[in-house]
Formats: sequence, C-alpha cells, structure tokens
Amino acid sequence: MGWAGFKNGELLTQASGHFDVFVTVDQNLVFQQNIGGFPIRVVVLQARANRLANLLPLVPNLLAALDSARPDAVTIVSE
Repeated sequence: MGWAGFKNGELLTQASGHFDVFVTVDQNLVFQQNIGGFPIRVVVLQARANRLANLLPLVPNLLAALDSARPDAVTIVSE
C-alpha cells in the first residue's frame, strides 16, 4: 500500500488498521487532529531539524517511549 497522498486524518485511519504506532515529525498534527479518535499510538519526534542526523539521536528515547505511549494521547519525544 502506498501512503503518499493521504491527508493526516486519512493517514491515521489507514495506519490504525496496519500499525500499532504512528511516528511523525509533524508537530502541527496535535492541533490538526483529534488524536483520541484514533486507536493508534501517536509519537511526535521533536528535533532541531528534521534531518536524519538530528533524528537518529532520538531513537533511544523513542524506543523507551513506546511502552508508555497511549492511543488517546500524543507522546512527544525529544532530546
């Protein structure tokens, strides 16, 4: 399945049927969607920039956050 072209609400709906966690760098997602309406855990990565070099250091914190992330809330992962 191709994921390109879906808007956030559609993307979250589709992802809910296939994945346990939705990881994004879109910090506006919190304001654009009612996350409580989706049965998927949402994790937002916050880095200085959305480049791989800036995101890779967040991986240990991301892995640690997966256990506590809940479907009715957004989990923020930063340095």
